[in-house]
Formats: sequence, structure tokens, C-alpha cells
Amino acid sequence: QDHTPDVMLLDIEMPRMDGFEVASIVKHEERLKDVSIIMITSRTGQKHRERAFSIGVNEYLGKPFQETELLNLIEKCISVRVSA
Repeated sequence: QDHTPDVMLLDIEMPRMDGFEVASIVKHEERLKDVSIIMITSRTGQKHRERAFSIGVNEYLGKPFQETELLNLIEKCISVRVSA
């Protein structure tokens, strides 16, 4: 609560609250609404992808993924945030 992250990495399948719920809360919170969210998940179907983007997720990455792909997405999200 003391710091605002530059990027948030979420999975759809998480304990207590799924990634969709967390992303929705983040995007509706004034302090966090501009934080970039990268969803990393094994759920690669169009339905899940569309739901994530409709909530405000910035990037969607299917598992398995390459580390360089994730690092490139993080860099992209950070550079967009810095230039905004």
C-alpha cells in the first residue's frame, strides 16, 4: 500500500481471488488504475483473452512462455507508463 508498482503480473488461477477479480479491483482503484497488468496463464482461449482485455489487462501471455518474451512485455509496459 505504500508503493505503486510499475507492472503487475497476474495468473487467472490464483488462491482466494482469481486474476480477473484482482485486475478488476486494480483498474477500479484510483491509485492503481494506471498500473500495467500482464496476465500470464495457461488459459489461452479467446474467451479468456477477451475478458482480460475488457477489464483493462494490458498484455496477455500464454504458458509456457519464453523469459525474453515476458521481459520484453515488462519493458514495453514500463516505457508506456514512463512516457505517459
